Amino acid sequence: MRIEIFSDTICPWCFIGKRRLERALAMRPDVPVEIHWRAYQLNPWMPPEGMDRAQYLAAKFGSADSARVYDTIAQVGLAQGIEFRFDRIPRTPNTIDSHRLIRHAQAVGRQDEVVEALFTAYFLEGRNLGSRAELARIGAEAGLDEAETRRWLDSEADTDAVRHEDALARRMGIQGVPCFIVDRKWAISGAQEPEYFMPLFDLATTREAAE
Repeated sequence: MRIEIFSDTICPWCFIGKRRLERALAMRPDVPVEIHWRAYQLNPWMPPEGMDRAQYLAAKFGSADSARVYDTIAQVGLAQGIEFRFDRIPRTPNTIDSHRLIRHAQAVGRQDEVVEALFTAYFLEGRNLGSRAELARIGAEAGLDEAETRRWLDSEADTDAVRHEDALARRMGIQGVPCFIVDRKWAISGAQEPEYFMPLFDLATTREAAE
């Protein structure tokens, strides 16, 4: 079974969705799965240097509403074992380079580890995902070579591929993330509970058995 996950590295619901998918897969250990992370930018307009997070949240939600929204997310996160520390995040970054890092990691079989490291670095530690030096360090923590990763990030490789993938998601009608595509036929939108995945797992395994 192939699962493609469209997500953004600064999307807290994507982190929650990752945990819920992991729980769903643990409920079905008999199902072999191949996971591919795909790029989606919540803020494709974000300048390369990012912007002050307080200003970003005020512009997007309003100051009072942002506090309420993120308090709710924090409570949901705790139920998934994620202790969000939004107070540690000083800036909202442009996520092009973090998506490029994920693509780079796929080539060496470390994609899921890098995605986990990026979510942890941003949401728990408040690290700057807009910094190539920081991204190289995060990659190294997930098993990549730091110096080689920094050289690769500085090369601008896969920048167009990330933008193309983001554009593809929008052409497919994806308007929010996470979005899980199973065997390129069925989709689950949002950070749904593990039980929501079961019917698609059954469809996918039944189809595979019939082929």
